[in-house]
Amino acid sequence: MKFFIDNIFILAIVLLSGGALLWPLLTQRGKRASALEVTQLINRGKAAIVDVREAKEFADGHLPDAKNIPLAELATRMGELDKFKSKSVIVVCQSGARAAKAANQLQQAGFAEVLNLEGGVSAWKSAGLPIAK
Repeated sequence: MKFFIDNIFILAIVLLSGGALLWPLLTQRGKRASALEVTQLINRGKAAIVDVREAKEFADGHLPDAKNIPLAELATRMGELDKFKSKSVIVVCQSGARAAKAANQLQQAGFAEVLNLEGGVSAWKSAGLPIAK
């Protein structure tokens, strides 16, 4: 007990920094799906893919049949996705951070099932899955 009292400030710093590191993981909204799960949804024809990266990143390589709507334009171009409200919508970015924000926006807009590709296009490429250019 004396150890905790003597080192209260160090312990407080450790707890605060640990909480700051865990916060992004705890606040991510929406479901996440692995590359395998996304592949299965695509093969069944039950999913639409929305790539929220910028046009230049999209041109460098994207998932087959993905629709490019940059995150900054998503709110204004949401109407383009209305026909997919009954399907699963898979949101993709480079690593998953922008896709989490986009997934939150789509859920608030009333989309039935929104999935975030875990690891983004980087994970997709690492799994050796096809990329369209």
